[in-house]
Formats: sequence, structure tokens, C-alpha cells
Amino acid sequence: MGVFVFLPLVLPLTAWPIARLAEHHLHPRLATRLLTVMGGVMASCSTLCLGLLMVVGTAQLPGNPLPDGWSDPEVREAVPYDEVVGKAAIPALLAVAVACGGTLWRHRRTRRRAHRALAGLPTTKVAVLPDDTPYAYALPGGADERIVVTTALLRVLRPAERRALFAHERAHLAARHHRLLLVAQLAARANPFLRPLRTAVSYTTERWADEEAAREVGDRRTVARAIGRAALVPWDTRHPALAGFAAPGPVPRRVAALLGPPPATRTWPSAFTAVGVAAWTAAAGTAVSAMSSANSAVTLVFILHTATPL
Repeated sequence: MGVFVFLPLVLPLTAWPIARLAEHHLHPRLATRLLTVMGGVMASCSTLCLGLLMVVGTAQLPGNPLPDGWSDPEVREAVPYDEVVGKAAIPALLAVAVACGGTLWRHRRTRRRAHRALAGLPTTKVAVLPDDTPYAYALPGGADERIVVTTALLRVLRPAERRALFAHERAHLAARHHRLLLVAQLAARANPFLRPLRTAVSYTTERWADEEAAREVGDRRTVARAIGRAALVPWDTRHPALAGFAAPGPVPRRVAALLGPPPATRTWPSAFTAVGVAAWTAAAGTAVSAMSSANSAVTLVFILHTATPL
């Protein structure tokens, strides 16, 4: 394996420039998908390499249940600084498992609580809650998916702005943004270097829904006014794991983007631009991460198979 086993742990750094530039220079749909795929692949590769290092470290511990041959010198020589790195990988991988497990548990708990809050209401695509706190969010759930909005928020929006609100939330549900956000959150938990991608995906999903709402309503300024008006009222996000309309965040940037021309829908940025260089750098980092983790896995399996007595 050599140093290749360490590369997937640090290669997420190559995605930092595109995480910054994609928000401003790519269509939000392309930016969201690109950053989510890169984050998911890089997180999977770094977790796999942590697992390989943990195997080497666990085999060195006295009383471990692994075959004795797995602690032979030829196995340890496959990893530089095997004694320190192998043992350090054990708590690191456990921390990743706990963090990702906690994220999944909170995600499921939030959805269950949101569905329980709607118990007793008519089964409609839009659930209006009699609440003096203004908020709205898209609640996924297959056949039970809904748009939840309170009477307080509806009161501050004009009819055209209400249509923009519902179009925005329908876009979240249609594009399954909750899944993309969950992948970005898990990736950031698996590797802290991927946190900028999580932040960027949180923004680009909202921008994606903004653009879909503008296309459906036919007036970008109406969507911008709806977001701005909703942001001016005191906000309370009851379910922070769900996409919320004008929730606390970069609202001024979203409004400014809607007041400008629609973003270009090109499939890939030109390689002769800053965003193109950043995209190709991140793509190369993702590819090298995948190849390094695959090479390390195959090499370690071969070494362990050789060291295991028949």
C-alpha cells in the first residue's frame, strides 16, 4: 500500500476551490450534483482507507481475534509508521462511525417528529399549521410527502409570493434535495476536510429551488421579494434538518442572484476559466482518491491472504 493509503485522507483538500467557486459560477443544479458526488466518493474512499489502517493496527493488539499471520512483519511493512498510524486509525474510524450514526439518527428523528406534528390534519400536498411562528419546509416521505407552512408566514406573503413559496418547496421535493443534503452531511462527518462541500451544497440546493420557482412563476423578482419578505420576519426553524424557505443563511446572496440574469446551463465549465481549473482539480483528486483506495484495498487483501495460514 505504501503512502497511497494516506492519499484519500487528504485529497478532499483538492475540492475546496470548486466548493467556493461553484456557488457563484455554476448552475446550482450542476453545482449540487457535482459537489455531492465528489463528497460522497471522497468520503467513502477515506473511510475505506481508515478501515484498512485499522485492520493493521488491530492485528498488533494483544489478544485480538484476527489470524496471527496478520501481525507478521511483511503485513506491517505495507503501511509506513504502522505502529502509530495503525493504532490511531482505530479510534478515528470509531469516531467516524459514531458521527455518521448520529447524523442518520437525527435525520430519522426529525422526519418522524415532523410527521407526528401533522397527525390529524387532512392528507393534502400542502399542510397549513395554525401557528404564530413563520416557517415553511418540504417534508419528504414518499406518498406522505408534503409542504408544511404556517399561517403566520402566509400572512406576510402576497398571493404571487405564496405561489413562489410553494414552487420553491415543490422543487425541493421533486429533486430529492433531502437525500443530497444527507450525503453531504455524512461526507463531512466522515472527513472534516469535506465540510466546505457540505456548506456549499446547503446553499446550492436552495439556489436550485429558487431557480425552479422562478421558472415556474415566470418572474424572478417575485421569488426574490418572497425570500426577502420572509427573511425580515422573526424566524424559527422547528426542523433544522429539513429544507426551509428563507431560513437563516445567505439570503442576501440568493436575492442578489435572483435579481440578476438566470445562470448558464452549460454542462461543464471551460477548462480555461478559474472554475474550470478548480472543477478539473477536484475531479482529478476524486479519481486519484478512488484509485488509491482501490489499490490499497487490493494490495492489503493480497498480503493478508498470503500471510494467512491454510
